[in-house]
Amino acid sequence: MSAETEELILVDAEDTETGFLSKAECHNGGGVLHRAFSLFLFNQRGELLLQQRSASKRLWPGFWSNSCCSHPRRGESMPVATQRRLRDELNIETSLEFVYKFSYREEFGDSGSENEFCHVFFGEVGDSVRPNDHEIDGIRFVRPHDLVEEFAATPAIFTPWFKMEWQTLLDEHRDKLAAYSSI
Repeated sequence: MSAETEELILVDAEDTETGFLSKAECHNGGGVLHRAFSLFLFNQRGELLLQQRSASKRLWPGFWSNSCCSHPRRGESMPVATQRRLRDELNIETSLEFVYKFSYREEFGDSGSENEFCHVFFGEVGDSVRPNDHEIDGIRFVRPHDLVEEFAATPAIFTPWFKMEWQTLLDEHRDKLAAYSSI
């Protein structure tokens, strides 16, 4: 389970580790730049698994997002962190392929901000996902073409990082995306 007291890895603009700070402090105010990851998991039909963030989340509660996203903790490698969160959130394990990384900053009103240096990965998933109801309010699979239409029709229901990442995947990593999806 994720906790506001867990120590996250602070980084600079080059993703070099610079220190540690609690998750709560990393997300207060304008946020402090820290390492994160976003996972895009596709089933055998090429559909992307989406999750609806729990209503109890501090930032973007109830919003739809990519399959899984979180942070490595102090002393934790990216492979260990990604597998931990896959087990915690979706009760699965799967191999992941690194795609790209980027940094972004987004405010969520007075609740705080995301200020992350995010590593993006692809993976495969079966249909027997069992989401943790403390972390996730719902899941669904969507065809990539339908997702593009949903972003255009109802952009306000999706997390900002998910929209940014998806556009970058379409614009700069379409070949990798096509290997996993029905794009």
